[in-house]
Parts: sequence; C-alpha cells; structure tokens
Amino acid sequence: MRIIIVGAGKVGLALTQYLSGENQVTVIDQHPQLIENIINIHDVMGVCGNGASYEVQKEAETDKAELLIATTSSDETNIVACLVAKKLGVQHTIARIRNPEYEKQLRFMREELGLSMSINPEKATAREIARVLRFPNAMKLESFSKGRLELVEYRLPEQSALHGMQLADLYRNIRVRVLICAVARKGETIIPSGDFILQAGDKIYLTSSPAQLEQFFRHLGVFRGRASSVMIVGASKMCYYLAQELLEMGMSVKIIDRDEQRCIRMGEQLPRALVIVGDGTDSELLYEEGIGQTDAFVALTGMDEANILMAMSASRLAGDCKVVAKINRRSLLELVAAESMIDSVVSAGSVTAELILQYVRAMQNATGSQIKTLHRIVDETVEALEFGVTKPAPYIGVPLKDLKLKSGILLAGIVRQNGQIIIPSGDDVLNLHDDVIVVTKDTSLRDIGDILQ
Repeated sequence: MRIIIVGAGKVGLALTQYLSGENQVTVIDQHPQLIENIINIHDVMGVCGNGASYEVQKEAETDKAELLIATTSSDETNIVACLVAKKLGVQHTIARIRNPEYEKQLRFMREELGLSMSINPEKATAREIARVLRFPNAMKLESFSKGRLELVEYRLPEQSALHGMQLADLYRNIRVRVLICAVARKGETIIPSGDFILQAGDKIYLTSSPAQLEQFFRHLGVFRGRASSVMIVGASKMCYYLAQELLEMGMSVKIIDRDEQRCIRMGEQLPRALVIVGDGTDSELLYEEGIGQTDAFVALTGMDEANILMAMSASRLAGDCKVVAKINRRSLLELVAAESMIDSVVSAGSVTAELILQYVRAMQNATGSQIKTLHRIVDETVEALEFGVTKPAPYIGVPLKDLKLKSGILLAGIVRQNGQIIIPSGDDVLNLHDDVIVVTKDTSLRDIGDILQ
C-alpha cells in the first residue's frame, strides 16, 4: 500500500516505524533535518515542504497513494492536507486534531470534507489514564468488545502468591477464570503455555471480564478499589479531557499548575474541579494539598523529566497512591518501564499511532472478518487484536484443539453475540458473530483466518 505521512514528529516517526516494513511510505515535513533523519533510519521516501501544499503533495506523488495521514502539530495544516489529498484522488485520509473547539465539527469534517478518521491524541490518552484509575491494580488496562473483556498489565511483586506457580495450576489454586496471555521477563517476551512457571518480577498480561479480574486480585489480597480523589499536575488539554471524564465518573479532581492564566481558564472550563496555582515539583506543596490522602496522582506537564520526578516524589509521599506519568520520549519511557520506577506511564504518540495502525490494518483486510481493536503490549513487541467473525468460514464450529494455529499465537478470549465471556480451552469453538481476542508476536495479522497454519 502507498501511504503518505505528513509530519515527521513523534507520531509521524512512530507510524513510519510501524508501517514502512510492509508498505511504500513517503514522509513530508518542512524541516530538512527531520526528513534526513527519517530516511536514514527507515526505508522510506522523503519530501521537504508544507504538507498542505498542492505542489508538495504532487511532488510526493500523493495522487498514487491509497492513504494520507496528517500528524503535524497544527490542526489546520492537517485538515487542509487531507482536503488536498482528497482532491488528488486519495480515498482514505486521517487527521490528528487536538483543539477541543473542533470536537463539535468532527461529524461535519467526516461527512462534508471526506475525512476518513480524526484522532485527538490528548483525548485518547486521557481515556487510557481514566481506565487505569478505574482499576488501579493495572499498570495498563486495555478494553475489548465494548469493555466486556479487558487486558491488564501487572507486575508480580516480591512474595507474590503466584511466584513458582505453573499456569496449568492457576485455576485450581485461584478458582477465577483468567488467562495469562503474555509475560515479559528480563527483556524476554513469552507467549506462555500451560507448563510455564511464574516468577516474582514478571510483568504479566491477563485477560478476563472486569468482574473476574477484580476477583483475581481480591484473591491475591492486593485489590485496590477505583480511585475517588485524583490530583493532576499540568493544566493542559489532556488534563481538561481527563478531568472532565473523571468528574463524570464521580471522582473529586484537584489540578495544579504554575501558570495563573492557564489555571483561570481551566477553572472556568471545569467549575467542579479545584484548580490551584503552584509548582507541582514542590513536594511541600503536594504534601500541603493532601497528597497523603489522595487516591491517585497524575503528572501531565510538557516536560518528561519533571513528570518522572513528580511521580517518584508522589510515590514517596503517599505509598498507596496510584501514580501515572505522561512520558513522550521513547528512551525515557523504556528506562522508566524497565526499572519499574512509576506505577503507570502513558505516551500520547504511542496511543495515537496504535489507533491509526488499527485503521490501516483494517483497510488492508479484504476478507469477511475485521479488526475491531488493536493494542500493542509488552513494550510494543506483541499485539492484542480483536477480530469480528462476520461471515461463515471453515474454522467456525471446530474445537480449538483441532485447529492448527501458527506458533506464537494465543486465543485470549471469546465474546459471544449475547455478551457471554469465554476464556478459551481446547473444547471451545468459534461461532459466527463472535468477537475473538488474539495475542501474537506476529505484527502483520489482518484477518482471524491468518492465525491458522
């Protein structure tokens, strides 16, 4: 597939990395150094110029592309770039749109301007943070089949009851229907079988219904209820979306920012939140504002280093407080994750790239099933995909034990049309209209049939 990416920033770079292997990618950006860097690292074409310009898009041969993705820092540039691409005959266009004022116009943009998809990175990331605060045991939480089945990332602590347990014995010992579908251990990624033995320090990925996951953590004696009070540092757009969602969930929200004007605007937009002018890196201020009695702390400033330091400080000041930090730089993200320095970390670039990749993979799938959801887990080395079984196929009705699956693939959950959740065993079968969750190291799956040898 021919793909044009406008904007070589964090999101554009991540998309180039994911898409350049199997597609013919051309990147457009106004900064020559960014273009030089990206073509030196990846097998792509580069064009220097304004991606919203007709002449620049003609130079990039946009008229021969099937998809254009506009990811610059300017909403207006992204919208115009997509309009130009549509005029040049591109069928699919995706724009990154961040301004809350454009939220009300998105339906118009899609219908009247021909925009295939719009993504608000701040809103999508805020939604991911809100999911984690709803289930604080999770380092990360992903939803499938409209929330009926969830995938939780959790690190086994020292003295964990699961240390030394074989996966085949898990249900007999815990009596809860969960499936451990992936494990990260000392830099190694494992899709485990029944004879795999868990160890303290493992980062495990579990799937089940929300109720069963709660029972699982209650049985281990480590369950933490949903946060009811949240402190957020950084009065940004992401803060606005997150606070709005948390307030709708009935949580109390306190926002801290050193910029008085930003605080005034945030207070006007969110009258139910308490907004404080102050320095979130000041541990004395955090203590005075009640960090010790707060259920969750979220660092959302524009500085990765400040977010890391604030999150670590919050962990020290309030031991049982759920701590989340926004980190955009990949090197820092990997360091913090590897050293388990913070409960949970999020990256707007990764969230955005994941959503766009899901759309691209669905475009490439011309068969009867479709990718409904895609999440990249285990430091983006494994994909968890949700497929809808939408038409008859040879594998329907066949016991899973009789299907010849490719290596490195695990069926992590089945959701029936009536909402029934099934943690698959060898005797279970796939039915028409099922949602099927597949966990795999193969990052090129496009169809449920691709899991078969």
